Amino acid sequence: MKAMSHRRFTGPSVVRLARRLLWPLLLMVGLSWLFVAQAQGERREALLLTVQDAIGPATADYIIRGIETGIQRDAEVVILQLDTPGGLDSSMRSIIQSMLQADVPVATYVHPAGARAASAGTYILYGSHIAAMTPSTNLGSATPVQIGGGGGLPGMTPPQSGPEEGEDGSADADRDGGGESGEPGDSPRRGEDAMERKVLEDAVSYIRGLAERYGRNADWAESAVREGFNLGAREALERNVIDFVARDVDELLAQLDGHEVVVNGATRTLATADLQVVREDPDWRAELLAVITNPNIAYILLLVGIYGIIFELANPGAIIPGTIGSISLILAFFALQVMPLNYAGLALILLGIVFMIAEAFVPSFGALGIGGLVAFTAGSIMLWDDPNLNIALPLIIGVAISIAGFSIWVLGRFLDLRRKKPVTGYEEMLGMQGTAEEDFDTTGRVWVHSELWTADTRAPVRAGQAVRVLAIDGLRLTVEPVESDHL
Repeated sequence: MKAMSHRRFTGPSVVRLARRLLWPLLLMVGLSWLFVAQAQGERREALLLTVQDAIGPATADYIIRGIETGIQRDAEVVILQLDTPGGLDSSMRSIIQSMLQADVPVATYVHPAGARAASAGTYILYGSHIAAMTPSTNLGSATPVQIGGGGGLPGMTPPQSGPEEGEDGSADADRDGGGESGEPGDSPRRGEDAMERKVLEDAVSYIRGLAERYGRNADWAESAVREGFNLGAREALERNVIDFVARDVDELLAQLDGHEVVVNGATRTLATADLQVVREDPDWRAELLAVITNPNIAYILLLVGIYGIIFELANPGAIIPGTIGSISLILAFFALQVMPLNYAGLALILLGIVFMIAEAFVPSFGALGIGGLVAFTAGSIMLWDDPNLNIALPLIIGVAISIAGFSIWVLGRFLDLRRKKPVTGYEEMLGMQGTAEEDFDTTGRVWVHSELWTADTRAPVRAGQAVRVLAIDGLRLTVEPVESDHL
């Protein structure tokens, strides 16, 4: 038999085989990517946001960014799972305005059992496209109260009845200036009552407008504002205050399937069956801002800011009180809604840059540099992930590291300068060596620093001998011989 020859794979043949396999492999990879992209495009989802705290600037920022995320991801519905005792009027109105302008339906869902949508939460519930609650929850107590008591903002607790109300709840005649006393001391009370009425009527008009927009019970909404009434989930459903009662999110989505909502003037039929629920919990940035906007923390920041500025003005050049005070004051303005989030962040960034530049000219020994780093980082965190600015996190980290490195370098240079021997003035002469111009046992003349000085000594000195300066008193030196031998 003829032996079978073994064919060896040469270099060119391996290359040709690889080329033949390359195109089918690339085609398979491309088709796989296409199928994955198509599957992701067909995947429908519901975005779930969770709020279990007072409504403040940080909460408003989290909810608004969550709604915009739902719009970008083309979510079928955004569910706001709410449990709040109330909050700030300005933050509440920002949230509702974002809901009303959103291109995605927003369902506010009071959950879990035992949760509440009190005060500002009631307004948010009325301002949502869909209002839902779980059993054993409640809403109401929407009377405006001022921070610290009195009328003013939708707060966390309803106002208490003042002494001017009678047993039937009617206002005293003195409120309209019809009292018999007519004493000047009554006018501030009447002014406060007028302000309370203005705020109350504004709140009533606002919540009635929200109720009429979605066909909900406007009369009960008004009673919740004027009288601080509350309702449980079942009663709220029966009185047309909410749209659904559901035990959990899955049951809520099942009830929403086929429900019609009006979004930006257009009627939309929801298709919520088999939706994938994507939970968007508050990130570390939102949690940090929530800590800053805590009323207790905000109050402390305000006090630190005020007293820091006062101490700096009382002791110019102290630097540290002014640095801490200015940063704390801006953070307090943001926490109290005096400054919007973007303005506060930009102010902190500019303040940090000013501190960094001042560090190079003012001998603060790192106080301004460290303060600038803190201010810049805090401001950048506020602006990071902002939907309008979209500042990149790597840029923030890079600039913060650069500022920290520059501050450390400047601080190191100052420390090096402190270690160096002075080259002018009194300190320069100490330890300097010179030459005796004559023999003397107590007082004589020496040549030091290219100058002729009168010097005192405790040991005999000979002409031409090296001497060292021990002290200086006016134009008179105290010296000692460096060596005993005559030069």
